[in-house]
Formats: sequence, C-alpha cells, structure tokens
Amino acid sequence: MTIRLWDAETGQSLGEPLRGHIRGVTSVGFSPDGRRIVSGSEDMTIHLWDAETGQSLGGPLRGHTQGVTSVGFSPDGRRIVSGSWNKTIRLWDAETGQSLGEPLRGHTRAVTSVGFSPDGRRIVSGSEDTTIRLWDAETGQSLGEPLRGHTRAVTSVGFSPDGRRIVSGSYDMTICLWDAETGQSLGEPLRGHTQAVTSVGFSPDGRRIVSGSWDKTIRLWDAETGQSLGEPLRGHTHRVTSVGFSPDGRHIVSGSEDKTTRLWDAKTGQSLGEPLRGHTRAVTSVGFSPDGRHIVSGSWDETICLWDAETGQSLGEPLRDHTKPVASLGFSPDGRRIVSGSDNETIRLWDAQMGQIPVQPFQHNARLIPPQEYLLSNGSITFNPSQNSGSTDISPRISRFVCTLTDNIAFANTLATVDPGPPFRTSMPYEFVFF
Repeated sequence: MTIRLWDAETGQSLGEPLRGHIRGVTSVGFSPDGRRIVSGSEDMTIHLWDAETGQSLGGPLRGHTQGVTSVGFSPDGRRIVSGSWNKTIRLWDAETGQSLGEPLRGHTRAVTSVGFSPDGRRIVSGSEDTTIRLWDAETGQSLGEPLRGHTRAVTSVGFSPDGRRIVSGSYDMTICLWDAETGQSLGEPLRGHTQAVTSVGFSPDGRRIVSGSWDKTIRLWDAETGQSLGEPLRGHTHRVTSVGFSPDGRHIVSGSEDKTTRLWDAKTGQSLGEPLRGHTRAVTSVGFSPDGRHIVSGSWDETICLWDAETGQSLGEPLRDHTKPVASLGFSPDGRRIVSGSDNETIRLWDAQMGQIPVQPFQHNARLIPPQEYLLSNGSITFNPSQNSGSTDISPRISRFVCTLTDNIAFANTLATVDPGPPFRTSMPYEFVFF
C-alpha cells in the first residue's frame, strides 16, 4: 500500500514512503517529463505526486467505486487514464486532478489493463469480459464494437510503437493482434502457450512480440505474420509473470515465480548467462532502464533488486524498505530514479546513483477498515485441478467462500466474512480484494 522511489544507479531509497493510499498500490508510473508520479490502488483512488519532493499534488482522485487496476499518463503528460474492477475506465486532467467527463462504460467485467496510443488520440482497454475496447481519448466515446477473439479474461494489452496495431494476451493461452484503426483481427490467435498468457509487448521496432506464460516459457512472434519465431525460451521452473524488450530490442528480460530474473538474446532465444538470483519469493515485475544498462525487479519478498544488464551481476544489496510485496515499479524517463508501489499502502522513490534519501516524509491521515462483510468482486484464485466448484474453505481466515470453477480459475461473486489481520493473499498473478 506504499509507493517508493529509488536511485537507479545506487539503489538507495529517496526519502520516506509516499503515503496516502489506505490499501495496496496496484499500479505506478512516471509522467513523460519525469516530474510527476501517478499511482492507483485497491482503495478505489488515484494519487498524483511530485517526483522531486514526494509531496502529494492535491487530494486523491475519486470516482471509481472499486479497486483501481491500471493507470498511466498520456504521451503529452496532460491526462491520466485509469481502469478499475468496477468495469469502467476514467480520464483525468493531470494538472487539476479533475475527472474529464463521464466514466467510459462498455466492459461487463473488471478492466485489467489500459493504455494510450503513442499519439495520445486513443485508449485501449482489456477486461475479464474477454474483450478489448478502443476509445476516443478526447471524447471518451467507444470506437466501434468490442474486439472479440479471446475466450477468457484478457490479462495484458498494448499498442505497437507506431500505433497501428494492438497486441493482447489472455487466460485462454493465446495472443491476438488487432488493427488499431479498424479493430479487425489480424489473422488467427497466436497459439503455442499451454497455459495462461500473463504479459505481452512489442519490440521497439514493432516487428516482434514477446509473451510470457504460466507454462514457464517465453515466446517470440513475428508481428506481421503471427508466426512463432523459433522454439519457446525455456529456463524458468515456475510461472513467468513479466516480460519486456530492452530499449535497443536486442535482449529480453523475464521474471518468474521461481524467484529469478532471466536475460535472453532476442534474436537467437538463447539464455544469457545464469539466472539472476537475489529474491527469496516470486518476482512480480521486471524492466530495463531507458538506456538499457540496468534491470530492475520487484518481488513478493518485499524487495527490489538492481542488475547490470550486460553482466547479470547484482548492483549492491536488495533494496529493502517495503514491508509487504512489491506490486509495481518503473524507471523515470531519465533513468535516474525508480518508483515502486507496494501492498503496504506506500510509494517509494529511490535514487539510482547514490542511494540517498533527499526528500522529507509526507503522510496522509489513514483509516483502518474494521472487520465486516465484504463483496468479492471479479477476483480469481488458482485451484488444484482435483477441487470442485462450490463452497470451499480456502483459508482459516475466510469462513465462507462460494465460487464457480472454470479451467482451474474460480471467479467469485459472493460474500465472505474476513477476520482481522493482514489481507488474504493468493498465488500470482491475482489476489482477492475485499470491498
């Protein structure tokens, strides 16, 4: 539930945690000019922060009625887009924090991923309702019909660098390519993974796609033909949670529930050296610095690790300050700082050079939510294949839980009584959120 900033060279924390959220932070990101940070949370709000001082820029942005799953700035930095479990997308003025128009409605289940096109004119969203939608970023109007092709929840969406195509990944084990102007599917779904696809992205030149999956593999695809490029990249021993290209497109980084980060040659698919070991629990998020020299990884073990992208060597000790799992992180545009968000309600800034903490702490008044009846909304948890649908005791802290089981994923929409204590956590990539 915190956000932290880190120095990307030294790994040192920059000041005290940025406090304002009262539940877990799900998504964080820098503005294009690096001066501001946006964060979204399970507490249904978005916060804006000054990236230099750590000060909150106004009050929380309120409008969503359930947890915020994904946030991001427009390319010009003037607007913010957010997606939520309440099935809607919202646009915000990044200067004033005011909501821009009505919520964008159309999805029938939780919104899992949102993002602007490179020119800022359109927004793409993916949802648990199995569809992708395109929106006019100025008017908020839906552009055409939903993009239908997946048969299960969409986990990840994104535009190509030229904005002409969209890629999506899904629990249905496939990747789909779409024409961003017409919404038409570009060929058949890309098949090859044998379990859910968790993360997808284009190469910087837009010619290739990388995907990571619960089947423990990474795959490369030709973005024009949809053909698989070579054999799957094998090496992880547990689910792949996050993948991405280096800025020059030569390398791929992947994080996994096997606690490791791996580097791959994007042309040959060969593993580059040994796995990067430093975390003691699942790696949740990985990424390259803007210059491609460093890699950052966040984990359920509450730490962030920095790595030399050429040698794979750890750059110092793990960055420790969060007291709960790290959910989201990223480099500033100039590569000098790292921002991290955690389930302990704070954001952290870290200096990538000296590891100093130049900003003073800033705290909001927080409130505790007492035990009560909560609605489980669009949550999911991985079940043992031997388990059946119906009432199931999944934790001694949950007295009642009713679910519908589909392909080992249980979707809940019922009541459960939660005892006092820390939030109940499930296996990656989702956890239940109690409203």
